[in-house]
Amino acid sequence: MTDALELDALWEDFNRVVNMTSQELAAWLRVRDAEETTEVPPEEAGTRTGRQVLAILQKRRTDLTEDDLRVMREVVDEVADRTDAADEPAAGDTALRHRLMTVGHDPLRP
Repeated sequence: MTDALELDALWEDFNRVVNMTSQELAAWLRVRDAEETTEVPPEEAGTRTGRQVLAILQKRRTDLTEDDLRVMREVVDEVADRTDAADEPAAGDTALRHRLMTVGHDPLRP
């Protein structure tokens, strides 16, 4: 298991980059998967990582598993790789914004 200081830093980083609420993320995942004629069940909506982020947002820090910690690290790294603090994606970069939103990060949010 991760030590307490490392867990604190990861929890802080994760909650900094995941700037959508669990309700916003759940709605986004459902919208992303909705098609004209069908809609997937809410528990199956979105990417696997998106669903894992949603599950993490609904947990207390003391209930995190090793798999949750792995996903949190991946999300923090992915958002850091795809964004630059000084140069967040512009409003016109819809594909990148939507990709980031599937893991709970809306780059247009202050």
